[in-house]
Amino acid sequence: MAENNAMPTLPKKCGPYISSVTSRGMNLVIRGIVLFFIGVFLALVLNLLQIQRNVTLFPPDVITSIFSSAWWVPPCCGTASAVIGLLYPCMDRHLGEPHKFKREWSSVMRCVAVFVGINHASAKVDFANNIQLSLTLAALSIGLWWTFDRSRSGFGLGVGIAFLATLVSQLLVYNGVYQYTSPDFLYVRSWLPCIFFAGGITMGNIGRQLAMYECKVIAEKSHED
Repeated sequence: MAENNAMPTLPKKCGPYISSVTSRGMNLVIRGIVLFFIGVFLALVLNLLQIQRNVTLFPPDVITSIFSSAWWVPPCCGTASAVIGLLYPCMDRHLGEPHKFKREWSSVMRCVAVFVGINHASAKVDFANNIQLSLTLAALSIGLWWTFDRSRSGFGLGVGIAFLATLVSQLLVYNGVYQYTSPDFLYVRSWLPCIFFAGGITMGNIGRQLAMYECKVIAEKSHED
C-alpha cells in the first residue's frame, strides 16, 4: 500500500516544473519577437528622420526598401533591440538588483517619447558646432537614464552598448556601406554614442517591463496551481 501511494506523487512533482520551464522558454521567444518588431519600427522612423536631414547618406544601389532606408538597417536594429531588451532583465537577476524604479507602461512610453525627441534634436536643431550638439545630447541622454532608470547596471550596459555600436558604425562607414555628412569623430558624428546610449536605456526599459509582466503571469499561474 505504501508503494502504491508513493508512485502517483512523481508526476505531480515533475509536471509543474516542466510546465514552468516550457512557459518561460516560450515567453522568452515572445518577448524577443516583440522587442524585434519594436526595434524595426523605431529604426524605420528614426532612420527616415536622419535621411531627410541628410545626416546619413546611403549609396543609391543599396536604397532598395521603403522609407529610403537600406534593407539591412531595420533587421539589424530589430535584432539589436531584442538582444538589449532581453539582456537588461537578465543582468538585473544576475546582479541581484531588481529594477523597481518607475515600473509602469506609462513611464516606458514617456521614455520612448524622450528617446525619439533626442533623435529629433540631433537631426532638426541647428547648433553652432558639433561640440555643442554633442554636449547637449550627452546631457539629454544622461537625463533620460536618470529619469527612467537610475540603475548601475542600466548605466553600465548603456555605456557598453554605445561603445560597441559606435565601433560597428565606424567600421561600416570605413568600408563604404554608408556615410555621415560632416563627420568629426573617426568617420562618424561625435554625438552618435549619445544616441546609442539613449537607445540602449529605452530598449532596456521596454525589456524590463515585458519581463515583469511575464513574471506576474507566471506567479498568477503558480498561485492558481
